[in-house]
Amino acid sequence: MRSAGVSLFLLCLPFVHSEMMEQRPTTPNFNPKWLSNQDESSTDMQRTAPTAKPSTPQWSSNQDGSLTDKQGTEPTTKPSTPQWPSNQDGSLTDKQGTEPTAKPSTPQGPDNTNISFPDPQEQESTSKPSTPQKTGPTAQPTNMMVNSSAPTTPGTNETDEFSGPQECWDKKFTRASCDLVFCPPWERCIGGHCSCKTPYLCPAVENGVPVCGRDNRNYRSFCQVMAVSCRTRRPVMSHFGVNCGDSQPKFSTSIDPETRVVKVFVPHARRPNGGDQLLVCGETWDMAAANVACKENGNPLGAMTAQRIKSKKPKRFPGSCVNVRCQGYETSLAECVIYDKVWIGTKSIATATCYEAPSDTACGFKCVNGKCVSREQTCDGVDDCGDRSDEMCCKACRNGAVLCKTGVCVPKDALGDKQIDCLDGEDESPKQTLANEQEWVPRQLRNSDYISPKNETAKTREHLESRLECGVPNMDIVDDEVFEERGRSSRTKRVVGGIPSKPTQIQWQIALEDNGKIDCGGAYIGGCWVLTAAHCVRPNPSAFMVKFSLWKKSSAQGTTDIVPVKNIQIHPKYNASSYENDIALVQLEKLPFSDKCLEDNPAVRAVCVPWSTELFRINHTCSISGWGRTAEGKGSRVLLWANVSLIDNCGNFYGHRFNEDGMLCAGDLEGKVDSCQGDDGGPLVCEDELGVSYLWGIVSWGEKCGQPGFPGVYTQVAHYFEWIRLHTGWPAVTKFNS
Repeated sequence: MRSAGVSLFLLCLPFVHSEMMEQRPTTPNFNPKWLSNQDESSTDMQRTAPTAKPSTPQWSSNQDGSLTDKQGTEPTTKPSTPQWPSNQDGSLTDKQGTEPTAKPSTPQGPDNTNISFPDPQEQESTSKPSTPQKTGPTAQPTNMMVNSSAPTTPGTNETDEFSGPQECWDKKFTRASCDLVFCPPWERCIGGHCSCKTPYLCPAVENGVPVCGRDNRNYRSFCQVMAVSCRTRRPVMSHFGVNCGDSQPKFSTSIDPETRVVKVFVPHARRPNGGDQLLVCGETWDMAAANVACKENGNPLGAMTAQRIKSKKPKRFPGSCVNVRCQGYETSLAECVIYDKVWIGTKSIATATCYEAPSDTACGFKCVNGKCVSREQTCDGVDDCGDRSDEMCCKACRNGAVLCKTGVCVPKDALGDKQIDCLDGEDESPKQTLANEQEWVPRQLRNSDYISPKNETAKTREHLESRLECGVPNMDIVDDEVFEERGRSSRTKRVVGGIPSKPTQIQWQIALEDNGKIDCGGAYIGGCWVLTAAHCVRPNPSAFMVKFSLWKKSSAQGTTDIVPVKNIQIHPKYNASSYENDIALVQLEKLPFSDKCLEDNPAVRAVCVPWSTELFRINHTCSISGWGRTAEGKGSRVLLWANVSLIDNCGNFYGHRFNEDGMLCAGDLEGKVDSCQGDDGGPLVCEDELGVSYLWGIVSWGEKCGQPGFPGVYTQVAHYFEWIRLHTGWPAVTKFNS
């Protein structure tokens, strides 16, 4: 097996079971370019390398032509809209210090109030970018621009200090790209794309709140009604509650054609036949919410601008407003978080101008859906495009938004909100949660009488995630000192060689016994399934036994279980010469009269199977384990483990023999830590920010284990997620994708 064979000096990497192979010379000062031009020599501690194969390009772009020209010249005919910061007294002042003459009036009544709004012609002139006019104070507009999707730059999506590489934009990632983001509970990730579930797949959640549809039907959960919306591509939800008949008014959104003021009717959840006519407050209004309002009113590309306006001319409107918070995926404002209604007073009011395609070809940033937004609207944590493509390929975030390691910007209020937004959970790590709790939030945005769709979504996700327990060891049977030793503080350092594990420390490690001999390892992924390397097995199940909770290679301990093998699934495209697709599934025999394959064992836990190749990035510290050769060239008697780092540009070390589609490199370029012969098939495990462990790689091949410049090569498990799921089924491996 490919145990992380290491004495206290180094963990050598397993590789093909041949005595002779091509090798490259060892050099103290490793230089990939120099190394790639050298002749190969032999060494005692050998690892079998694959034969030559065609190289694979690092980036693949779409054939449909993703982005337009790359000029980036600012048009001189597209002036910007003046901004109107508010003074302490509630008045507005432009950047030259000019105050508008009209000030908001005070509401006169509880339901309908004389509220002043801009003249329709004046508002239209300021809802799109325009040149500020040098006129007197009375000519100044009174609305405040929140965002505008009007184009400001001709050409293609050029990179800046916030945008990532063009190769990433060319892949046309959107909110449906589950390699970078989570699918909501009413969708599941299939082939890297979020697809709608059938409504019955939404679980019944404890304390879940039923939903009334606009079709007068009652749905048992928010997830279920959203699954219907996803499949029909139209808004279905009206409100939370059980009063769903014809006589109960339904939620609606309208945009006033003259003022573009956004109005909503919110039904009473507990009182039949009632509801409130309300405006939308401007405090939390942004392009994500404006997009939802415009889509609900028939514009598929959402909004051109989202504005907050002050008053000027009298017009009768409701005297109260509600703040809304939308993510951008919603089909109606009913699906957004709605906060308690408040008197408008001097507050700003939300308006939206729905999108119209620009008359020329200028485009600051072209969204995947074809919409144009300004370059400044990308990487700001707000879904300006309506498909979230403007937040997908970022190297930094604007306006206080938070950058996930996958290059996705999420809004600051996503921190510590009890929903995982970043794939590795960094937005819900304890340090982020504490920082978010210390942020000041207005009282009216902390609690609401309205039921929150976000909270209902969190309930469903928590229920789905709890159905599969993986990636978290049973702490009750392992000394706390082990986990301190393996904790983040120590894992930032490189381990010199491997160290013996505790007897029950690595609870997903298995030993694969072939006719009484252990040469390979593997990882338990749950149910009746084990993952290992294809070169470790052959289609003869009766020859193999799987040993769980084995510490000493030659003898069982009290927690050791030995299970026969029922079936072996070798990847159909496995190439024994090049080690491409070096992965196999081992199916275990079930216990008599049981659906289980092994008895409940406190020393056995499954490791999670990653679904995205973007979950962990280069330089992330992971761990390897096994019984393989140590620095002295002998196999280890006990299970060893060590830390390694994920390494980039492995083609520099192994040339065309390394295939980016399905292979990855890890180790220590100084040669201090590596996997070696006897470690084959064993796990390379990476831990996310929440402490959940994933099987990131399977020990496959390499050269000169433990020598500088020769990192170990591993099968990238996430690349084969769909193949794994096809054989194991959804429940076994889909922790966040049930």
